[in-house]
Amino acid sequence: MSKSFNELIAKATDGEMRTISVSCAQDAPVLEAVKVAKERGIANAILVGDESKIREIAASINMDLTGFEIVNEPEVEKAALTAVQLVHDHKADILLKGMLETKTFLKSVLNKEVGLRSGKMLSHVCVFEVEGIDRLLFFTDVAFNTYPSLEEKVTIIENCVELAKACGIETPKVAPLCAVETVNPKMQPTVDAQALTEMNQRGEIKGCEIYGPLSMDLAIDPEAAVHKGISNPVAGNADILLFPNIDAGNITYKLLVRTAKVINGNLLVGTTAPVILTSRSDDFETKLNSIALAAVVAGAVTKH
Repeated sequence: MSKSFNELIAKATDGEMRTISVSCAQDAPVLEAVKVAKERGIANAILVGDESKIREIAASINMDLTGFEIVNEPEVEKAALTAVQLVHDHKADILLKGMLETKTFLKSVLNKEVGLRSGKMLSHVCVFEVEGIDRLLFFTDVAFNTYPSLEEKVTIIENCVELAKACGIETPKVAPLCAVETVNPKMQPTVDAQALTEMNQRGEIKGCEIYGPLSMDLAIDPEAAVHKGISNPVAGNADILLFPNIDAGNITYKLLVRTAKVINGNLLVGTTAPVILTSRSDDFETKLNSIALAAVVAGAVTKH
């Protein structure tokens, strides 16, 4: 089981070298990330976008483009679609978002002819390495789905469980997060959390352990769980933190990134191939971590 991004990167390095299709690659942190990913033997890359800008930026960061395939497509929407098609046609294993708006990127991912639809609902997972916590934490969904229904939360959990298993967690522990740990009919997330727990107990959601509702402290702090007399194995030891809505998730995500000592990587899941959906403002390290995460997932998909 990978407990840190160093371990994830080592796992990605040990596997087969993957190929990334970069959508609008004219971005310094993106180019730096794919440069290091290639140097470490994680993945090669096909750079789709404005070739003159790609070469200009590569020169500014001392990046040798020898060995990288470049597909010149200056028009953003065409570049996005071309990058997706490379993955759709199995010429690349991973899709990476470069310098373009998320809505344009997602439009290409969901294209009916050459997109990466799997028939499942898409969701977003952010994997965090947090100082003081002895395992990786999987946050979902903090960036894509807004106010998921109970049925949608089931799919969000299933998507994240697949990712956690690819990272070596045999039976991920899932905590449906709420403001309180008791069921309150006036607080819908607590009602959903109880329903998800019961569905898991009945075998309707497989491959994981679910227990909730749980407040954040009871989900990740064993001492807090003991103090409040909750002895369920998930309490204090959750791997997957299911947020009730995008408000709670995104606020928590940004608070951690801006104020705590954390390392993270992000993936869009539920697609036919790993899709790296990071913010244009994310640094090189986050993009590299996301590539390693995607490579591990691609390896797990290949095995199955």
